[in-house]
Amino acid sequence: MSVPATGVRLPWHAVPEKIRLAVEDHLGAPVAEAVTQTGGFSPGAAVRLRLVDGRRAFAKVVGPEPNPRSADIHRQEIRIAAALPDAAPAPRLLASFDSDGWVALLFEDVDGHPPAEPWHAAELERVLDALDRLAAALTPSPIAAPTPEERFGEEFHGWRRLVAARDEGADDLAGLDPWAARHLDALADLEAGWPAASRGETLLHGDIRADNLLLTPGEVMVVDWPWAFVGAPWLDLLLMLPSVRMQGGPPCEEVFAARPVARDADPEAVTAVLAALAGFFVGHSRRPAPPGLPTLRAFQAAQGRTALEWLRARLP
Repeated sequence: MSVPATGVRLPWHAVPEKIRLAVEDHLGAPVAEAVTQTGGFSPGAAVRLRLVDGRRAFAKVVGPEPNPRSADIHRQEIRIAAALPDAAPAPRLLASFDSDGWVALLFEDVDGHPPAEPWHAAELERVLDALDRLAAALTPSPIAAPTPEERFGEEFHGWRRLVAARDEGADDLAGLDPWAARHLDALADLEAGWPAASRGETLLHGDIRADNLLLTPGEVMVVDWPWAFVGAPWLDLLLMLPSVRMQGGPPCEEVFAARPVARDADPEAVTAVLAALAGFFVGHSRRPAPPGLPTLRAFQAAQGRTALEWLRARLP
């Protein structure tokens, strides 16, 4: 089942007037039109702006409510976006500011569209080719960024948390995939090897999905970079493929094995990282929805099912 990556956006008119005026001040002209973009999960505003002088920009603005973590995620993106090299196919950051708990990022506007859902074969091939080029262009990493373990840390302890909750009697595993329930201890052991398995020198986006891509006539642009880290060159491909499969794409292993960026990947390392990713999706999907993100858990659950499907295909 395909689940869209769509959250609940803050309308532009609901952004405090002081912040909207600050956006206009940074852009150098009043806003004539603001069109909300629906892809993604941030509870803030994400709008394409047309200014009175005809120029365009894209604005991401979030406040301290309803999800206080979202502002820090935007601050992370400011640091990464400001440091990205010209070789990265990403929109240029025009300006940013932090005021009264509100954080704004102003980018050049990209006249493109996200990939179709379900995926079209030709568009998927364009994106996969772009990922190969992206890994080549960003190896070695041109900027300082966290390691995979620093970026994801205990987020990738999903199976181990389920084992602990089961053993403590806090989770009866109701609703858990039967195969995963039978192999829970083995999955927890496999997951533990993901930090060493993910090491490398490539700057990675860390969250590539259809809703973080814009297709233009001549380019595949990658947007939303707050989770960037430095690791193995095949990680962006691996992290993306469960969402591709879930949204109508081909089997993950078929795609992964065919890509140049994955050709030299250690099979055991790939399986360890995939186990951690599956545990992340499955474990998080069993939690209550975060404030302001009511659709996130269903999206994680759907990716958890496709990641498990892939993991089972790789295991004896």
